[in-house]
Parts: sequence; structure tokens; C-alpha cells
Amino acid sequence: MSQFNFDLLVIGGGSGGVRAARMAAAQGVRVALAEEKQLGGTCVNLGCVPKKLFVHGAHYREDFHHAVGFGWQIPDPPTFDWPTLRDHKTADIKRINKAFDKMLAAAGVELLRGRATLIDAHRVAVNGATYSAERILLTTGGRPHVPEFPGSEHVLVSDDVFYLERLPRDILVVGGGYIAVEFAGIFNGFGIKTDLLYRGDLFLRGFDRDLRSFVRDEMSKKGITLHFESNLERVVKHPDGCLEARLIDGRKMTAEQIFFATGRRPNTAGLGLEKAGVETDPSGAIKVDNTFRTSLPSIYALGDVIDRVQLTPVALAEAMNLVNRLYRNIDQPMDYDNIPTAVFSQPDIGTVGLTEEAARAQGYDVEIFRSEFRELKHSLSGSDERALMKLVVDKNTDRVLGVHAVGSAAAEIIQGFAVALRAGATKRVFDSTIGVHPTSAEELVTIREPV
Repeated sequence: MSQFNFDLLVIGGGSGGVRAARMAAAQGVRVALAEEKQLGGTCVNLGCVPKKLFVHGAHYREDFHHAVGFGWQIPDPPTFDWPTLRDHKTADIKRINKAFDKMLAAAGVELLRGRATLIDAHRVAVNGATYSAERILLTTGGRPHVPEFPGSEHVLVSDDVFYLERLPRDILVVGGGYIAVEFAGIFNGFGIKTDLLYRGDLFLRGFDRDLRSFVRDEMSKKGITLHFESNLERVVKHPDGCLEARLIDGRKMTAEQIFFATGRRPNTAGLGLEKAGVETDPSGAIKVDNTFRTSLPSIYALGDVIDRVQLTPVALAEAMNLVNRLYRNIDQPMDYDNIPTAVFSQPDIGTVGLTEEAARAQGYDVEIFRSEFRELKHSLSGSDERALMKLVVDKNTDRVLGVHAVGSAAAEIIQGFAVALRAGATKRVFDSTIGVHPTSAEELVTIREPV
């Protein structure tokens, strides 16, 4: 009989934690999972899933306008009822939560409801009870981060937006990452006067410069007011509830709400890491080696809490990699190359591989193939929205290093091209592939001349 209550005890019921627990249990491992809130983590409850539902909801304002060119008679203006979308979203999230509960139960995972804290290398406390495990896995995710400044208590973060009682008339979005850009599009789509404030010269740092500039122009055309090289110093709340943002350069901006999307931090506070002896970096991220092992050999961590690549599919892949190594005798390093990424801006961004800037910085002699065009549907919709497709190619080997797209279905398009890049496809392979016509994606296999 084992000296431990469990072979594996997972702390955190997000995507990575649930996947690791289920897959380990399928190998006959005695598994428990501790979670104090709803299963599914940020992605299901306060991230990817509800955000994408809001993106869909926000798109309808444009879609109704576009439909007129196709013969549909739409009331002008169509009306939008925020509580309906909010409450339908909440009901769907609860459905997913229940599905997670059933999946864990079917897999034989024991669910420990409550906040878990580490006692030592093999023991965990949950609601006053102590449980022991041969191995402990930390998958507690991340949380929105707002820097401290006068009036910071008045601002919203992404967690708050999903349950607002009512929508504001106007909003100031602060930040330049994908969350800021996505929510600016969502708010604008809901008919809210939207301004976006970012301290840098252009948002979406780390993405291809062409894409960043292109999305900037498309967002401006849709009515979002962009303020670059601007930094907020304080927020003042007026007696009528209106918020005033005072900028470092002396300017003042007012809005009914101010939304901060200035990054996320690993969710490690109160986890007992210091007491147990688990090392973290200055941001609070748990330090792990290439096998996801922490400074204590019996404790592992993965997902957003280790702050490598904050994407749900990456957490799932890391979980499978760990379970394979620990319980299936498959020792293969995690591969972070050519991870496809989407930004659900309006229009969408889909990207995989190296940006033009990164390829040049790594010493590649590159050729750039680029196509900008108006998508077919907009020949009747009346919209002046445009799409962009771009390939980054190694001139010496002909290998495609990066595929970047902006358009109404860019996020869907990029998945298939990610497979091609993983397989080492060359530009010659792209050129010999017959396109699907008429689609936006066919541009990526019909661009012939470098720019």
C-alpha cells in the first residue's frame, strides 16, 4: 500500500490541470484535483470562451449593416440587449462547468473543492484537511494585473466585464496587448464610444509590424480612437460617477468606465510556495526545468503559472507532455516552435512562425510575399474593410518561415497553415497547391512575386 493518499495531486482546475488529471487517471494513476472555483479556469470562465462569444455578439452590428447590400431589410438601427447576451453567456459557461465535472468523475479523478496550499514537498492542505501525494502539479494559471497608481481602484479588468450590470456609454481601454485590442473591438461593436490608450508607438508588440500597422488602420476606420505614446498617471472619480484619466503629458480624458488590460501575472499568491521551498521569479512565475519540474523534485508546474506561452492549447500540450513522461515512458521535450496564434480583433489576426522582423534578426535572408485586398463579400456589403496575407520565406532554402493574415476568417485560416509550417513546407509547395476559390485563404497559395 502506498504511503501517499494519491499518486498525483493537481492544484488548479484550468485547462492544463484538468487535462493532466484526466490523462494520468486514464493510465491507472490515483489522481485528485483541488479547485476552489469553477472548473475550466480562466479560458472557460473569464477568458477565451466568453470573450469569443462577445466577439461574435459584437460582430452583428456590422453584419446587420452589411446584410442590406445582400437584400435583407434590417431595422435601422437594430437594437441590442446586453443582459440577454450576458446571461446566455453565463448559462453556457455553467453548462461547460458541469461537463468538466462529469469528465473528471468519469475518469476517476477525485475532486477536492476548496483552496489548496502547499505544506511541504508531498502534502497539501484543502479546507483544513491534509492530503499527501507522491507528486504535486501546480496549474493555478494567471490573473489580470493593474499597476498601482492613484485611482487604480476605480478601473475595470477583463474579469469584471463578463458580469457588468449595464454597459457604459463610453469607455477608455488602457493597454496594447491582444486583450486590450480584442476588448476595444468588442466594446465598439456593442455601440460604446471607445478610445484605446497605449504607451508605445504601436500596439501588439511581438507581432509582425505589417499586421500591427494594418490592424491599426482597420480599427480606426471602424470608429475606435487610438492614442499611442500616451501614458496614464492617475484616475479621478467625479461625484457623478464619471472617471477622468489624467495623462503624464497633462492631457485629461473622461469616460464612464476605464478598462485596464496591461498584462497578466502568475496566480501564485497564497499558494504556500515559499513555505514549501518552491522557487519563483520576480514576477511570481514558478521556475521549472524542461521537464516542468520545480526546485522540489516532487512538485511540477505548467501553463500560465510558469509564464512561458500564455495560451490554452499550450497548457494542454504541456500537460500531455508531462503525463507522457511521468506515466507513459515517453520522454520527448516540449516543442514551442511554430505555435499558431489568433487575435480576435475586428478583423481577426491569424499568425504562425517568424515575423519579418524576427527572421531578419535571426540572420535569415528573407523574401516577403504580401497581398492586400478587399474580401469578396464586401463588394456588396459596402464595407471598406480590407484583408492582408503575408508570407516570410527563407531565400536560401525556400522554406516558409512565417504566415500572417488579417481578415474576417484569419483565425480559422491559420490552423491549416500551421500544419504546413510544422511539416517544413517550402514556397514551392505553397505555389504548387491549388487554392480554394473564391476564398481569402487562396491568396496564400497564389502570391507569386515578392515585394
